[in-house]
Amino acid sequence: MGNRGHSLIVFGDAVCHFVTRETGGEYFDGSGQGIGIERDGEIVCGVLFENYNGRSVQIHVAVKPGSRMTKEWLRTLFRYAFCELKVNKIIGVVDSTNPAALNFDRHIGFKDEAVIEGAGRYGDLILLSMTKNNCKYLGN
Repeated sequence: MGNRGHSLIVFGDAVCHFVTRETGGEYFDGSGQGIGIERDGEIVCGVLFENYNGRSVQIHVAVKPGSRMTKEWLRTLFRYAFCELKVNKIIGVVDSTNPAALNFDRHIGFKDEAVIEGAGRYGDLILLSMTKNNCKYLGN
């Protein structure tokens, strides 16, 4: 199975389970929303939205090695958060031992907000956030 085949944006619990398998977390059906990329029948990229409180939502992202996120997928997930959920902020939760994820989040516009020492799976938890005004993926 290659990652060059036709890709689809998919939604639901299967994406949430993919994200938690890849990141070492847990997911209980119906407790969040998943938006992923499926290639050749396999989920290769996903975001799990959870802890929505009306003003913010937390996200966790996973990408299989060798796979890539698409701009269409990024637009879909940011539109979901800012236009459908109407949150003020998206909060990214990243382990400090994952520099690739931290660099990517910062590159697409997330800003560091807090460090929770010793709370990550392997290191500290870095909390990053993005507001609608800082999101460059909402345009056409």
